[in-house]
Amino acid sequence: MKDAFYTFTRWQVVALLFLGFSAGLPFLLVFSTLNARLADVGVETATIGFFSWLGITYSIKVVWAPIVDRLALPVLDRMFGKRRSWMLLAQTGVATGLVLMANVDAVATPTLMALCGLLVAFSSATQDVAIDAYRIEVAEPRLQAALAAMYIFGYRLALLVAGAGALYLAEFWSWQVSYEVMALLVCVGVVTVLLIKEPEVNHFSAAADMAEAVSREVGKRGHLPPRLARIAGWFSAAVAGPFLDFFRRYRELSLLILLLVALYRVCDISMGVMANPFYLSYMGFSKTDVADVTKIFGFFMTIAGSLLGGLLVVRYGVRPVLLAGAVLTAASNLLFVLIAQQPPDLVGLAIVVSADNLSGGIANVALIAWLSSMTSAAFTATQYALFSSLMTLPGKFLGGFSGMVVASYGYIEFFLISSLMGVPAILLAWWMLRHGSRLDSLSPANIAEGQGSQQPST
Repeated sequence: MKDAFYTFTRWQVVALLFLGFSAGLPFLLVFSTLNARLADVGVETATIGFFSWLGITYSIKVVWAPIVDRLALPVLDRMFGKRRSWMLLAQTGVATGLVLMANVDAVATPTLMALCGLLVAFSSATQDVAIDAYRIEVAEPRLQAALAAMYIFGYRLALLVAGAGALYLAEFWSWQVSYEVMALLVCVGVVTVLLIKEPEVNHFSAAADMAEAVSREVGKRGHLPPRLARIAGWFSAAVAGPFLDFFRRYRELSLLILLLVALYRVCDISMGVMANPFYLSYMGFSKTDVADVTKIFGFFMTIAGSLLGGLLVVRYGVRPVLLAGAVLTAASNLLFVLIAQQPPDLVGLAIVVSADNLSGGIANVALIAWLSSMTSAAFTATQYALFSSLMTLPGKFLGGFSGMVVASYGYIEFFLISSLMGVPAILLAWWMLRHGSRLDSLSPANIAEGQGSQQPST
């Protein structure tokens, strides 16, 4: 207990609490909270569905992750270092976008609102890349679990503030005040970045290693013009390298793994797009009711689900829990079909929200643990960016059409469809469970252990 207490009082671990808060704050403000705002001011349901495409920005951050990882920002890099300078730049973009969103009329100029939301989403996704790199580099491997735990807690706390907090502010004041306060809270992340230290990582050495890899790739392309050969060599070494490592390890299993990653959260994310409009417009709950039940109560249920998922993974292994999470997530969507056919009832809503958040917490912990086990230490940031991008992209893309489905068929049919969308993930998770021993033999940890055992003793 004394060692655990000391671990969680390390400055690196405490810093990740506030950086997690900074990372989580913008997410709901361009997703479910924004959907609630749009529904509240009278924006059409189909249009609200299209706004969910803003979340795709988080799903394609892998595209510019190598730039954040390699490019030194002018002036800022000398003042703050590579990781902190990128975090500050991203936080500036988030705050600017939120202020603009606070002062835009979504009914009169929905396109302008979408562009402002895009600025927030792009800046937030960039901040995520920078914080992930900082977390990996700022402390030794034995602290990584504590760093991740504190980061998740800070992220969830920010979701509570940007969810329930924003709804409360909108209820008692206005949406403009709500978003302006959220913009002010970005200062939590800014102050944290100014106070923390840059990781003690030799970026010059890393740059030299990358330059050597690029030179090798350029040498293979001597038939191309020098500038084009340089671009192709950099792309091959810095961008394609992490992906080739993954495909070489898992070979023909790679596509099935990526397919499961892409489909695992489809039913959860696509359903979430219409959750707040369903609560407010269809069921007739007030913004305060929604905040109390789905945000505050739901926050504790999600944390409980995450803790339960962690215990289950330790007890039974990651793949059985991965399968259980897929089944529970699809089943919980069917509960929304039941309350959609009943008069508004806060107790019934609380029961459904409990089941939804508990199953979501279990599923997310299992998915993150599974993805982490497949990530190579040599390409941690980029490969995890690939996984985290892929696991949300299909759900967010399909979620853009959710408003059209609701407008054409209704909420009951929509929830049935979203539940059925979880069936492919269940089947793939069951297949992964059946082939667990083979997947284990190809994991980076086992490969590294095998290579280490072949090294001569000294």
